[in-house]
Amino acid sequence: MNNISSKTSFILFFFVIALFLHDVTSIGVNYGTLGNNLPPPAQVAQFIKDKTVIDRVKIFDINPDILRAFANTGISLTVTVPNGEIPNLLDLAYARRYVEQNIKPHYPQTKIDVVLVGNEVLHWDTPEVQNKLVPAMKVFYQALGLSGLKGIKVSSAHSLGILLRSNPPSAARFRPGWDVGILAPMLQFLHETKGPFMVNPYPYFGYNKKQEDFLLFRKNKGVYDRFSKKWYMNSFDMLLDAVYMSMVRLKYPDVEIVAAETGWPSQGETYEPQCTVENAASYNGGLMKKYNSGMGTPLMPHRKIETYIFSLFNENTKPGSIAERNFGLFRPDFTPVYDVGVLKAKQAHPTPSLPPPKTGGGGNKGQPKTPAENKKFCMPKVGATDAQLQSNINYVCSQGVDCTPIQVGGSCFKPNTIRSHAAFAMNSYYQREGRNNFNCDFAGTGVVAASDPSYGTCKFES
Repeated sequence: MNNISSKTSFILFFFVIALFLHDVTSIGVNYGTLGNNLPPPAQVAQFIKDKTVIDRVKIFDINPDILRAFANTGISLTVTVPNGEIPNLLDLAYARRYVEQNIKPHYPQTKIDVVLVGNEVLHWDTPEVQNKLVPAMKVFYQALGLSGLKGIKVSSAHSLGILLRSNPPSAARFRPGWDVGILAPMLQFLHETKGPFMVNPYPYFGYNKKQEDFLLFRKNKGVYDRFSKKWYMNSFDMLLDAVYMSMVRLKYPDVEIVAAETGWPSQGETYEPQCTVENAASYNGGLMKKYNSGMGTPLMPHRKIETYIFSLFNENTKPGSIAERNFGLFRPDFTPVYDVGVLKAKQAHPTPSLPPPKTGGGGNKGQPKTPAENKKFCMPKVGATDAQLQSNINYVCSQGVDCTPIQVGGSCFKPNTIRSHAAFAMNSYYQREGRNNFNCDFAGTGVVAASDPSYGTCKFES
């Protein structure tokens, strides 16, 4: 009896150790493909499996080449149905055909865990599409079940534009209208189906020089939430707790939260001085250490938040500023841009290989601010079409932004062009929403600029 007990304890001990070792050497990553120099999916899948500790991959479409490449690797995949399919998915017959053609041929050889119906739909799409999102998710889930794929979860990924406010986390809430009209029914669906609530927390988009250490997981004085009486030592935790409290207000605290995208670029424009290799290594290295610690957040102390770093590669054809093309952990030839412990040979050292620059924690130490720190504007990209820009105008003006200056007789009506009017509207929205880079994305048609576009009596807010 004692011998059996000893053997049982011995086996249990190594089982627990095995679980622990697996838990501390894993992380998710977003695999974007907006590059003309990227390796083929088969090489990417083999590299991730053999050379890295990455055990979960999220992609932004349902690319059959990628799904085939990850077959029999044991790596979990989260795949995305394009936003444009959402209206079609309200038809169950169409949804079933979509599943039969795009999902079923690859499952279960490819370990598809989650299908996202759309990406940041509430942030970028029209109210018509937004209102169809939850019904489309429900129909798609039904279609999966009818095809015998009941092990796959259905969700949708959101930018933190869904939050009305995030600071302090204890006072956070979802935007009115979206909260009870879309997010509450979505959370009810996720509660019933055990699906995750996927959000994209980017401290990078809220960059402030004075808070640099707080944003980059470096030693800092912390931020105190006087209502919850909790201390925060990094912005990532604050953003996740803001999402959690917003869910609590809708009475869905038990739905799993997943950090579907987060990262920091290693290079940027002259007006993006925060985009350095050192800062990217500090952020993603700190993120790895936090994830592997399993500590959770101040309001979710016992939860290990599943996390996906953005992104796997630098993507040289991605639209936007230089920063948008330099979020990758790796270059297209698989060499690391910096080391955060993702390579298996380095897994014993999950910290940046490059030392973070010394900071005093006190901003600019009395030095004058650069123009880039003082003023930033959201402008249409050169290649944006009039149709895209008109859509931006319609969206902004429907969100309560004052558009009277670009109406007949207004101070910014002339020149009477869609591009000129879009510039004013997009910048007004960007400034009102907090001057985060994601507030200027506009489905890839906006770019942050440093030069003031004001003219005559038309003054652009900054």
